[in-house]
Amino acid sequence: MPGNQDLADALARRRRMARLALDLHRFPDGESLVRVEEPPAGAEAIIVCTLNRPDEKTLPLLMAADTLRELGANRVGLVAPYLAYLRQDMRFRPGEAVSSGIFGRLLAEHFDWQVTVDPHLHRLRSLADAGMPQGRAISAAPALAGWLRERVELPLLIGPDEESAPWVESVAALMAAPAVVATKRRFGDREVQVQLPDLSNWPGHSPVLLDDIISSGHTLLTSIEGLRTQGMPAPWCVAVHGLFADDALERLRTAGVAGVVTTNSVPGETAKIDLSELLAAALPER
Repeated sequence: MPGNQDLADALARRRRMARLALDLHRFPDGESLVRVEEPPAGAEAIIVCTLNRPDEKTLPLLMAADTLRELGANRVGLVAPYLAYLRQDMRFRPGEAVSSGIFGRLLAEHFDWQVTVDPHLHRLRSLADAGMPQGRAISAAPALAGWLRERVELPLLIGPDEESAPWVESVAALMAAPAVVATKRRFGDREVQVQLPDLSNWPGHSPVLLDDIISSGHTLLTSIEGLRTQGMPAPWCVAVHGLFADDALERLRTAGVAGVVTTNSVPGETAKIDLSELLAAALPER
């Protein structure tokens, strides 16, 4: 899909697959026209489409999948490094849509399998609980650990909230690096309170704020202020998925950080950590 060409090319090279064209045209009234290069009869087609900003991407994605099947593909799979709509995994207030299951079942209806990276499965055990029994989730931890190992001396990994603990602990184990996790209280989409533990036991270490998603950036901004209060040096902000709503990236940089780095699960200027090797290994065998 548009915007995913570099990752699609890398996967095709690593798995020695043909990379066919997929074009998307938007009419002035907002409707989409999808055109795919016809696959060989009986082939397995794989669409690469990371699902940040999912509302504008989903309908063209489903049309592309169905068109490939109509043109002769035997199976159609989806590589969605970032998978949206998983945060709403229960009905928090009466009448709310449980979007994780709705979106997951929709994808399962159109794709034979799905591969994603570090989905936000907070209260769900697996993608099957979100309606995708053939979904496979892989971890970006090896790629994160490899990048940090080469570029950050004496890292202290810090999870800005309890939900970040799985990523922090897995990356720390691969690096044999110390790790701590803060506690967070959320009062709204853009209002949070973060309580960092005492970091005086790690003098000389470089703090690395590590999370799965950077969206509004408010959790990280609050954590940066807490680090400054404890006299820690400027931190690295590292995440799997860089969504960067509004001016989040600019605000993080203005806050005084050593750097902001994400994987290429979502394309962008911070996407320095390559996931193509991990994703290629996760594709079903042909």
